[in-house]
Amino acid sequence: MTERSHEISGHSGELAVHVARAHGVETMFTLSGAHVFPMYDGAVKTQQEGQGPQMRLLDVRHEQTAAFAAEATGKLTRVPGLAVLTAGPGVTNGISAIAQAQFAGSPMVVVGGRAPQNRWGSGSLQELDQPPIIAPVAKSARTLMTAAEVASGMDEAFTLARSSHRGPVFVDVPMDEFFGSATGSVGSGEGTRVEPDTDAIEAVARLLAQAERPVLVLGTDVWADHAEVAALRFVEDLGIPTLTNGMGRGVIPGGHPLLVTKARGAALSGADLVVVVGTPLDFRLGYGVFGGPDKNPGGAFAPVVHIADSPGQVSGHAELEGSVAGDLTTVLDGLQAAIERGDKPDWKVWADQLADQVKAAAARDAELLSAEADPIHPARIYGELVPRLADDSVVIGDGGDFVSFAGKYVEPKRPGGWLDPGPYGCLGAGLGAAIAARLARPSAQVTLLLGDGAAGFSLMDVDTLVRHDLPVVMVMGNNSAWGLEKGPMQMLYGYDVVADLGQRTPYDDVVKALGGAGETVTDPKQIGPALDRAYAAGVPYLVNVITDVEAAYPRNTFGI
Repeated sequence: MTERSHEISGHSGELAVHVARAHGVETMFTLSGAHVFPMYDGAVKTQQEGQGPQMRLLDVRHEQTAAFAAEATGKLTRVPGLAVLTAGPGVTNGISAIAQAQFAGSPMVVVGGRAPQNRWGSGSLQELDQPPIIAPVAKSARTLMTAAEVASGMDEAFTLARSSHRGPVFVDVPMDEFFGSATGSVGSGEGTRVEPDTDAIEAVARLLAQAERPVLVLGTDVWADHAEVAALRFVEDLGIPTLTNGMGRGVIPGGHPLLVTKARGAALSGADLVVVVGTPLDFRLGYGVFGGPDKNPGGAFAPVVHIADSPGQVSGHAELEGSVAGDLTTVLDGLQAAIERGDKPDWKVWADQLADQVKAAAARDAELLSAEADPIHPARIYGELVPRLADDSVVIGDGGDFVSFAGKYVEPKRPGGWLDPGPYGCLGAGLGAAIAARLARPSAQVTLLLGDGAAGFSLMDVDTLVRHDLPVVMVMGNNSAWGLEKGPMQMLYGYDVVADLGQRTPYDDVVKALGGAGETVTDPKQIGPALDRAYAAGVPYLVNVITDVEAAYPRNTFGI
């Protein structure tokens, strides 16, 4: 990164690329469009210069994939991802990914093309005022009206995207100004963080010191805020039972004695204090209500503490016993230091009780993970997959019912190795995320978990994997239905409609037609060998497992 600001000159595309490089961006995700040609020229010129980091151009088959790839890059690298989308439909095709980034706190910058300003109002191709459409789902959305604004405007966009609370930023540039030249400056390429209130930290430390059955919940922002080391230290040194969600998964390695995600119900029902760090108190966490008469023998609701990376992320709907907002490493280290200044609490009995629950849950899971059912039970896929996942594996979920099983059975060994749609619940993100993961972690094992429904949104971008030589293993749970909707509709009405897909569709043939490889599996004994072939293939490979549509994931919430 550039350590201090310096002046640059060139056309607007060159200026934009120089700023992106200064912020650590290595890849521009795009689909060819004339409105943004200057960005491509800027990237080509960095490659020709042969000095410093170059800007890779990666083109996809649908703009949603470019935007989802940028969003996943922001998650994985914690440097803003960059998507460059042509004007009009190119931009609107990326809005779902921008919204997902807003919900998940993913740092990304989307640069849109825009009809020329000197023709504005006369009906030129794809003339659309885009920022007002995107503003509700982004940290900022604005037009850089002149070439002279591009360098500073792009620097502000990247700085904002990577500052707490992270998220997407959109800018567009009129086509005539994009081709124009100007002079600007490149800044330091850093974001800003919030300094937490020490009194608030001390107050939460007192609550923790008094608790007998606390539970810690670690979410995506623990990873995004570079607090994974502090979080693991906090858990291990204090001995506090912990649950993880989102990209908090892996912060406490799978199999760790204090990771009690498999005993989630017992932990949250029996807790006398729940401390939630770096994730919203949304439907995934019962809206911040834990315990109570129907769950806790004592009938009490657990007091809740919410810790977030910035004030705007602290829950406004839940009843909180305490809260802290700010840099999460500072908060966690401050909490630990404050607790250890007094009589260190002993939570071993509570932790052991939950560890026993984890063992019991694992024993119950074993039967499904090894099930010989015909059609195949989705859990059997994970019984074969989990032992084959490397410690450095990046696992991506794109689907409803099938990926719900992954949340139950896959426990990453390292932080930063799990990608799911997050609270926005958007399908179709998988291929973009797989592209991003293969680029961000070139030596890692990359596994994309696909529902057959979700695959319909983006499977064409296997062509992108093939063209750019990006081998990824895709594992599909193919139940020939929209499983997440079929069961609930039957429960509500006694029937279902528009919930069925083509029976046993050979999606692996689609992958083969696009230049990859794959196979269909109908025998549970063949899942493991098929996975071995997939990981050894060195090409995009789809293992299309035909599963039982009646074997639905047992869920406690439908997100309402």
